[in-house]
Amino acid sequence: MTSYAPADLAARLPTGLLSFPVTHFNQDHSFDEEGYRANITHLADHPVAGLFAAGGTGEFFSLTPADVTDVVRAAVQSAPAGLPILAPSGRDTGTAIELARSAETAGADGILLFPPYLTESEQGGLADHVRAVCAATSLGVIIYNRGNARYSAETVARLADDCPNLIGLKDGIGDLEQMTQIYARLRDRLIYVGGLPTAEVFALPYKQLGLSTYSSAIFNFLPEFALDFYRAVTEDDHETVYRLLTDFVLPYVAIRNRGKGYAVSIVKAGMRAVGRPAGPVRPPLIDLRPSDDHELVALIDQVR
Repeated sequence: MTSYAPADLAARLPTGLLSFPVTHFNQDHSFDEEGYRANITHLADHPVAGLFAAGGTGEFFSLTPADVTDVVRAAVQSAPAGLPILAPSGRDTGTAIELARSAETAGADGILLFPPYLTESEQGGLADHVRAVCAATSLGVIIYNRGNARYSAETVARLADDCPNLIGLKDGIGDLEQMTQIYARLRDRLIYVGGLPTAEVFALPYKQLGLSTYSSAIFNFLPEFALDFYRAVTEDDHETVYRLLTDFVLPYVAIRNRGKGYAVSIVKAGMRAVGRPAGPVRPPLIDLRPSDDHELVALIDQVR
């Protein structure tokens, strides 16, 4: 049972850095629960404000509903008391409702609602999808503004009125005008999470737009670096931010951009590079090519 009412979760998450742990797989692509539990314990040793189990970096798109439940339950049971664990929901509306309910049963503290599967829809359809999921759970819900779920400021405002347990919006699009319109209209009614791939690149400008915090994939394998970067952003230490961008983040992004799906694959490669392997990625993703992997290892060695 969660210890966070929606309002409490909304107050907690903006207090620090967030992250999406990778999902550990064995070589046959089955869930490596032992390795995953050990990694949740390891990440929780660092001052992080919340973890999103089985999220985008955790390969939600390649997990079955049963897998999602197993991963969320393992995260909840492995995290120390007080560390919020958020679970994914998404795909078709019926499955999204089932995932939200199973997450609540497993003890998750909140829900990240991913876009509906594949199809495009009007704003009214997106709003109905969100309302159905929010009504199915007492947990706080964060909607993911990404892909085919691009929410207008008007839609977000209506949902905030209709759904008391809607607590936030995570942005994975990067449309500054859209985010400005949403923030100007909603202000402190919601929390706003930066969620573009390698969110560090956008952390400084997004802070000026009112985003509460952001999720770091780099935290998976370089937690101290990720926390140093977050601290520099929160303190408006622009010199440190740009030095860390130049020394590591931008070269890392250059490697990430060489392959489709590398935004996840590169994180697992980073885990291997620091001696905390999480296994392969599941199809349809592919692991980094050897030349890219070697370049990443050398880059990580420079900042460790």
